[in-house]
Amino acid sequence: MLEKINLEDILFLDIETVPEVENFAQLDKTKKELWEQKSHYQRKEEISAEEFYERAGIWAEFGKIICISVGYFNIKGTKREFRVTTFHGDEAKLLKAFKNLVNTHFSHPTNLLCGHNAKEFDFPYIARRMLIHGIALPYKLNLFGKKPWEIPHLDTMELWKFGDYKHYTSLKLMANVLGIPSPKEDIDGSMVREVYYREKDLDRIIAYCELDVITTAQVFLRLRNEDLLNDAEIKRV
Repeated sequence: MLEKINLEDILFLDIETVPEVENFAQLDKTKKELWEQKSHYQRKEEISAEEFYERAGIWAEFGKIICISVGYFNIKGTKREFRVTTFHGDEAKLLKAFKNLVNTHFSHPTNLLCGHNAKEFDFPYIARRMLIHGIALPYKLNLFGKKPWEIPHLDTMELWKFGDYKHYTSLKLMANVLGIPSPKEDIDGSMVREVYYREKDLDRIIAYCELDVITTAQVFLRLRNEDLLNDAEIKRV
């Protein structure tokens, strides 16, 4: 039962990713060939591997994480506070900082990681990029040998499926149908690559990522039939 989970035990998160380099031409010969093979089943025949490269950020083998935003509850009596912060910059450094947070403050057996579609994207992406950088996985991301009920992950999209494994619902749609006020987003996911490489405006991306973390927490509250966070309860640190 969701209602039995202590909100302070949950670390909400979201990541933003981009292709590892700006243009297909910057890849070495081997990586170009591997990208052609990897993307073949996704792209139509008339679309070249080079043209399709703008979507490379969705694969951990060809992309990189540019920020990880996290949010967590601090509750004292009837007073709630939802704190949001972001790790950004050099990928290896932000991954180590995220790992340190998880190992230091969310390592207890009752602690959980939560995101939207995170079991399919965020969690495995973070784990793969950590291994690529030679970073040992924190316990909360090391799933080897764990039984399904031992995996310390929550996924708001999975919770909304209610067993319907073919059903995909975006975070924006869930927020809409659950009556969560739509945040004033400056960009959407399809624009992250351009904003990062061409506009070089990481702050815009961080703001977008943090809004998704806040919305995920709001969705989780609605799934528990609890009051939504108000602006005064949200603290960016």
